[in-house]
Amino acid sequence: MSDAGDLIDASLQREGSWLRAEDLQSRWGSGLGYYGASVGAVRGTVRDALRRHRDLTHDDITSLSSELWSVPVFERRLSAVVLLQSKVRLLDNADLTRIEGFLRTAQRRELSDPLAVDVVGPLVSGLDLPGRVRADSVLDRWAREPDIWLRRAALLSPLRALRAGGGDWPAFVRHAKLALAHPSDPDAGTDPVREAVAVVLADVAVHRPELEFTADAT
Repeated sequence: MSDAGDLIDASLQREGSWLRAEDLQSRWGSGLGYYGASVGAVRGTVRDALRRHRDLTHDDITSLSSELWSVPVFERRLSAVVLLQSKVRLLDNADLTRIEGFLRTAQRRELSDPLAVDVVGPLVSGLDLPGRVRADSVLDRWAREPDIWLRRAALLSPLRALRAGGGDWPAFVRHAKLALAHPSDPDAGTDPVREAVAVVLADVAVHRPELEFTADAT
């Protein structure tokens, strides 16, 4: 492991609580391991690591995120998300491939949603026009994917921009229609894709009531 990766992992384990880890295991199941560190501890750990390693480049950040994600422990994967959130301005269009891999294996809304809203969305918004066109083609593909978490990410990614008065509303409507065309997954409980559409529509109803979503998409 890298020095930064070792630092983060050791800090997360020190901040862990076996009681919290058991609680997460009982609530969320056995798909991931748990150290039992709080969300605040994860954010503080990443912040401290970035202070100690101020010279991390784009390649260092993306490599570290993959290193953290590679071990299926919830707090490690959440730290990878926080790392990308903290350095989203360094990311570019090519990083969507790596993020796609994370989304396919996220397993939890608590990992996939911040990746979509706080990483993919700002990444795409910060691209130049040619980069945004390429990114839009990726999101179009995600919206058609059988993988429910990629479809959910395509829908949630413009949330921050839409709330702030920007964003591509026609693209969201297009993605919603594509995503909703897939049948619901009976094993997913509450349908994550329809839930994502509802989240965006509820937020838009408050912040952008002038935007309309046609009834035939629902």
